Amino acid sequence: MRDILSGGRVAEIAPEIGQCLLAWYDTHARELPWRVPPQLSKAGVLPDAYHIWLSEVMLQQTTVAVVGRYFLEFLHRWPKVEDLAAASDDDVMAAWAGLGYYARARNLLKCARVVAFELGGHFPQTRKGLMALPGIGPYTSAAISAIAFGQPETVVDGNVERVMARLFAVEQELPASKAHLHKLADGLTPDRRAGDHAQAMMDLGATVCTPRKPACGGCPLRGFCLAADKGIAAELPRRGARLHKPTRQGIAYVARRVDGAVLMVRRPGRGLLGGMLGWPGDPLGENGLASPPLEADWQPVPGEVRHTFTHFHLRMNLWVAEIGADITPTQGEFLPPDTFDPNHLPSVMRKAWQMARPALQGVES
Repeated sequence: MRDILSGGRVAEIAPEIGQCLLAWYDTHARELPWRVPPQLSKAGVLPDAYHIWLSEVMLQQTTVAVVGRYFLEFLHRWPKVEDLAAASDDDVMAAWAGLGYYARARNLLKCARVVAFELGGHFPQTRKGLMALPGIGPYTSAAISAIAFGQPETVVDGNVERVMARLFAVEQELPASKAHLHKLADGLTPDRRAGDHAQAMMDLGATVCTPRKPACGGCPLRGFCLAADKGIAAELPRRGARLHKPTRQGIAYVARRVDGAVLMVRRPGRGLLGGMLGWPGDPLGENGLASPPLEADWQPVPGEVRHTFTHFHLRMNLWVAEIGADITPTQGEFLPPDTFDPNHLPSVMRKAWQMARPALQGVES
């Protein structure tokens, strides 16, 4: 078997690998709120495409542990794609707060409206049809097509890349090896139970073939794994040197009016945290515009807010002020206490509020 794998004749052993993987999945599949358990999927029961699409969009750059709560809250508020399509942008963006990568939320609404208003509430079943929708790329289209519709599409995320690199002892560094790893995964994708196969691969990578200290002794594919034979499983996949992340310096002004209203601004629709509420100033260190939004007795907050985005680290200084009811800001608007919910802010803005709030108590008149 290992000679076949090392010789590149993957198709000859693919059925046996698939059988071992699915037998393991039938017993060890994770229970996830969007997933149909294997006992039902084997009988031909497929999950709701809306559920799979919603979960896959949420899972981009976010962990399963975080997504579960958001997924259930979205389903409670918007049980069907038509309900989500009819929701206001502000409500959806507020519900998304904390998941990050807010362009996903904007595309989520665009996609929901296309499906609801142009496609009669039905998602396309093919990868090609799905990729024509806003915010759906190669990976997400393959996942929806395979899991929700049983199409024999190959689904490759970071977990699957890791399994392939170890199974076939691919020592070429990522990201250069991505195409090769995808081709190997494609060679293992079955015509039947393609959705279960995809989810089994992801579960294997998430729970057994983990990034550090893989549990090779409990792996259903141990008998096929070339990296385990060589004793290099924990070293794979190899990665090139990481690019240095720059550090930006931001500044934000947190003003609270005597009636408890707080001053906030709506960020531009495009770009980082697009369309979300934030604090006046230059909180993300984007353009150096740090003028206070109004005349007040601004007081510095000790320390700084620290946050890491995909491409940079952020250090944010805060200034706070308590102001009277008759002052007009040069930017933003005051949100009264009954409409201001810090839980609906992006994570970095919520961190700023958590740091600023105790300081505001110290400047109250």
